[in-house]
Amino acid sequence: MNDGQSESKSATEWQNTQFANLVRYTASGTYFARIRVHGKLIRKSLKTDVMTVAKLRLSDLEKTERQSAESTANVKRGKLIFEDAVKIYKERLSGDTHLKQRTRDYYNERIDALLKSWPTLAKMDIRKITSQQCQEWASRNATQCSSSSHNHTLGILRGVFKIAIESGARYDNPGMVVKRVTERTEKVIILPSFETFAKIVETIKSSGSGFSKPASELVESLAYGGFRIGEAKFVTWRDCDFVRGKITVWGNHDKGLKARQVGERRIVPMIQDMRKLLERMRAERPDESTETPVMRVRECQKSIDRASKLLGIKRITHHDLRHLFATRSIESNVDIPTVSRWLGHKDGGALAMKTYGHLRDEHSQIMAGKVKFSNTPVATNGNQPETASAPPPPSV
Repeated sequence: MNDGQSESKSATEWQNTQFANLVRYTASGTYFARIRVHGKLIRKSLKTDVMTVAKLRLSDLEKTERQSAESTANVKRGKLIFEDAVKIYKERLSGDTHLKQRTRDYYNERIDALLKSWPTLAKMDIRKITSQQCQEWASRNATQCSSSSHNHTLGILRGVFKIAIESGARYDNPGMVVKRVTERTEKVIILPSFETFAKIVETIKSSGSGFSKPASELVESLAYGGFRIGEAKFVTWRDCDFVRGKITVWGNHDKGLKARQVGERRIVPMIQDMRKLLERMRAERPDESTETPVMRVRECQKSIDRASKLLGIKRITHHDLRHLFATRSIESNVDIPTVSRWLGHKDGGALAMKTYGHLRDEHSQIMAGKVKFSNTPVATNGNQPETASAPPPPSV
């Protein structure tokens, strides 16, 4: 194949766009970044065939590549310090299109926690940080935060050192010698009884605040629907199907539901208590459009805290109300895989079984009373057990 044919084939394979550094692979329609950094030509897939998405990803990729190139230059000049590698780590976070914004925010929170817990780390020469220093930090940090937070922060530390290795600043990862701590996965969930929950709702409703009634409605909604607090505020009247008795949960329009793609939904049944609550609210607000959010407040934790204090009971959280919904459902003999689907879990019920497998003690005792291995009838109401009738004779 001569040079003219090669150029012709290249031109048909790649299509330029009106934007600098952005090209389109004609065979698949996928957009690619084509940028030159410090004299080096870089071509990377942006993994999308949508122009608007490609433009956003191109911008993020350019920042990451230029930051990485600058880091490499710093290494050659012997100037790479830990915070330089952290900047690259943050750039990669912002450019990772597979991460939800809340996940990015959490990683950034852990980065801040790392630098706060190790005050001298940011300005240290990344080549000179030792495994012993990492061990000493880990020993201090593990006693100052939860096990899961510590492990996630350790993951950040290892990730930053990995960037240093990629840049040629060092050949080992001193964070790898630090062992993760055992996370305490079993948590005893203490939830209010039927009577106590009703008192919480009434105490909030009668507090006299301008937001008292909307706050009490949100408390009931979380308990009757099992919503996460970040989901409840996006439910509109359009999502409430009174005919079929179900509520469609979409979550944040930009971020979607947890562990799901934007645009995915889940269906939650409109149990009797929820229906009564929504019908009453709709009757009081008949002129609102179908696009209006059902809940008039976005959180109610302060109201719950105040009510708990007045009633002298253990403090509960927004998420505890989600646990309350799940527990009530299981106690009402709804099978765990079904409850798991209502909650939005995608593991077939494994997490729900782990979390709610142990139910309230009194419910457990009631269930235990139904289990027997002998033919002796179980006594009821303090009376003598009834005599079991003899089985009918076999037919001839």
